[in-house]
Amino acid sequence: MSLPQTTILIIDDDSRNIFALSAVLRSKGFQTISAPGMKEAYALLEEDQKAGIILLDMMMPDIDGYQALAQLKSNPTWAQIPVIAVTAQAMAGDRERCLAAGADGYVSKPVNVDQLMNILEEHIK
Repeated sequence: MSLPQTTILIIDDDSRNIFALSAVLRSKGFQTISAPGMKEAYALLEEDQKAGIILLDMMMPDIDGYQALAQLKSNPTWAQIPVIAVTAQAMAGDRERCLAAGADGYVSKPVNVDQLMNILEEHIK
């Protein structure tokens, strides 16, 4: 699969998840930037407008993914960036809840790389 050069912002409070996702995505030709929480993510988005896709952990301590989705989608500068919910919540209805909250895609942890690549391919311009 040959995808255009895209920078992906990974927002996750667990550095192990950031490490694993970054390694996989880099091996697939993506550039990654990361933030351990929304405060840092907003700073990255303010200074670096290259993020083409956001992978958002839905369960973080400072601002959860649902609050973050609302904030991202209400900001005209960031609203067009596809946000993929990445979560350990894999119960019935969780996917629908994430999508209803504004996520453009959903993948559960542990991340199935093929599924993630299919979702990313859908959102790369």
